[in-house]
Amino acid sequence: MTAERVPQLIGNSLAPSSGEEVEPIYDPATGETIALLPYSTESDVDRAVRAAASAFPAWADTPVFERTQVMFAFKSLLERDFETLSNLVVQENGKIIEEARGEVRRGIEVVDFATGAPTLTMGTNLDQVANGIDQQLVRFPVGVVAGITPFNFPNMVPLWMIPIALVAGNTFILKPSERTPLSGMKIAQLLAEAGLPDGVLNVVHGGKRVVNALLNHPGVDAVSFVGSATTAKYIYTTAASQGKRVQALGGAKNHLLVMDDAELDASVSAIMSSAFGNAGQRCLAGSVVVGVGNVAEPLLHELVQKADGLRLGPGSNPETQMGPVIREERRKELEGYISEAQGSDAVLALDGRGAGPAEGFFLGATIFDGVTKDMNLWKEELFGPVLSVMRASDIDEALTTLNASNFGNMASIFTSSGHNAREFRRRAEAGMLGVNIGVAAPAAAFPFTGWKNSFFGDLHATGSDAFRFYTRHKVVTSRWFKSSNGPVTESA
Repeated sequence: MTAERVPQLIGNSLAPSSGEEVEPIYDPATGETIALLPYSTESDVDRAVRAAASAFPAWADTPVFERTQVMFAFKSLLERDFETLSNLVVQENGKIIEEARGEVRRGIEVVDFATGAPTLTMGTNLDQVANGIDQQLVRFPVGVVAGITPFNFPNMVPLWMIPIALVAGNTFILKPSERTPLSGMKIAQLLAEAGLPDGVLNVVHGGKRVVNALLNHPGVDAVSFVGSATTAKYIYTTAASQGKRVQALGGAKNHLLVMDDAELDASVSAIMSSAFGNAGQRCLAGSVVVGVGNVAEPLLHELVQKADGLRLGPGSNPETQMGPVIREERRKELEGYISEAQGSDAVLALDGRGAGPAEGFFLGATIFDGVTKDMNLWKEELFGPVLSVMRASDIDEALTTLNASNFGNMASIFTSSGHNAREFRRRAEAGMLGVNIGVAAPAAAFPFTGWKNSFFGDLHATGSDAFRFYTRHKVVTSRWFKSSNGPVTESA
C-alpha cells in the first residue's frame, strides 16, 4: 500500500510539492511509515507569500466581527472533530490519547480567547490632551505572518498562533514540523470549511531551507516560532536583522523545588506527570528535581518506584501511561546522554533503556541522582523522559541552583509554607512559576512568558501579548477648527 503524500496549501491550491526531497512520516509507536512529505521549494514559499500578500488587503478590511464569526465556526468544527484531531496527534506524535486530548483542548481554548477580538483589538483615546486637541490609538494588522511550529504539540502550537493572527486581520503561512505535518493540514482544512477565504492561510513544508526562505523573504512581516533554544536564537537574529517582528520561544531546563514541608504524595504525583508526560518532550517538562533538606531520600525512593511502574506502549491503548519519543535518532541521542552521565559521579537510579515494546521508538523513564551543575544532564535540554535529582540544604541554595541555568521557562515549588512560596515567587528567575503545580502552563488569556534563552523577542505567545504582537499601532492626533465663514458657494 502506497503511503499518502501530504499536500501543501497555497492560495486555493491543495497539492503536494513537486520538490525532490521527501520525508517519511512515522508512527513513533510502531515505526511504520504513515505518510510521505514532499518538501516545498523556495519557489513554493515565494508563491505562498505572494498568495498571503494578495489576500491581505481584503482580509484586513473585513470587519472584525465578520472575522470573529469565522473563529466561532472554526471552534464548532474543532469540537465536532475533537476525537479525530486527538487521534491524529497520537498517530503522528506518539502521545497517549489523554495527553493528545489535553493538547487539542488547550488549542481550542486559544480559539475561544481569539473570539474576543472585537474587545481585545480595541484602541484607546484621550480627549483634550492639549487645548482643542484629541489623541487616539488605533490597532491595525501587521501583514503577512509566518508560523514555524514544533513536533511536540502539532495541534496546540499552531493554534497558539493562527487564530489570533487571523482574527487580528493578518494573513498567515504555516510551516509545521516536518515530523508532524498532518495536524497542521487538518487545521487548514477546518478553517477553509469555516469560511476562511483562499490565501488567508497557506501551508508549506520542509526543513532549514524552507525556514530560511521564509525568514529572508521581503514579503514576510512577522515570524512566530517555537522550538529549541539554538534555533530560536537563529530565527530571532536572522529575521529581526531584516526588520521583521519576531517572537521565538526556545528551550527549557525546568526546575522543581521540593521543600521538606511539602505534601510528599501529591508532590510526587505532580512531578511524575511533569517529568514523564508526553515522554518528557515538552518545554514545560520538569527535568530537574531539587530535594531540599531531609526530603531528598524519600522523594527519590518514591519517584523511582512510581517511574519504574509506568506502562509503555502505543498511545491508542487506554492502559498506556507513557508513549515513545519522536524518532529513533532522538532515542539514540538520549541514550548517549545516559551513557555519558554514567561516567560521571551521578548515580543511575532508574535505567529506561530497553524498556517498552520492541517496535517503535521507546525509552523508559530514567532517573539520575546526585546530579551537579557541571554535568550536561543539568546544563542541556534533553527533551525526553530523563529526570535529574539534585540536593539542596535550604531554599537559598535551591534558588541559586535554579537561577544558575541559562534557561528560564518554568519552575515550580512544592511546599506548605507561604513564606517559601513567596520567596520563590519573588526570586525564581523563570517566566512561568507554579506553587504545588507540576506544569505551570498559563491559560490562553495569559502570555507564555519564558525568560533567558527560553525566549527571544519582546511580546510572548498567547494572551494580550499575542494581540499586541499581531497588531501595529497608530496614534492619531487631531484638531478641528471652527470656521468663521459660512459654506463656500460658487458665484453665478
